[in-house]
Amino acid sequence: MRHAVIVTAAVLAISAPAAFAQAQKSGDQSFVMKVAEGGLAEVELGKLAAQKGQSDEVKKFGQRMVDDHGKANDELKSLAQQKNITIPTDLNAKDKALRDTLASLKGAQFDREYMHAMLTDHQKDVAAFRTESKSGKDPDVKAWAGKTLPTLEEHLKQARDANRAVGTSGTVKK
Repeated sequence: MRHAVIVTAAVLAISAPAAFAQAQKSGDQSFVMKVAEGGLAEVELGKLAAQKGQSDEVKKFGQRMVDDHGKANDELKSLAQQKNITIPTDLNAKDKALRDTLASLKGAQFDREYMHAMLTDHQKDVAAFRTESKSGKDPDVKAWAGKTLPTLEEHLKQARDANRAVGTSGTVKK
């Protein structure tokens, strides 16, 4: 009996750090996966805004999303490959639905709905990147989040400004 307790304790002592490390890794891995999904949506919706936007501000914002998130997506793809993380290559159902809804809109209504979605999204993005850059466990993922955060903060400021310009309140509905 005593031998069984010692063996069990030894197994737990050996496996607990590995399980803890896996749990830490999965948090970073989850962050990478969610960011990859969001980045795909930013580019896709940005292309739509650059084409369909009524105001120049919305068109410029959309093109900036294509450019900045396209670059970030490439960096993230490389980082994910280094970490053996398979990231999505297509929009998720929620983002497809948003794209389809936005594609059906025109003029000022498109501008308002697109900018509202971008404001909501970038508020969440900035919070997630700030958290990862401070408390991420994988040093490479943490560093990438910290490096990318200032660009997202700038996007959030631009989304707020554009929201005001296209006539939304700039507040987010829950």
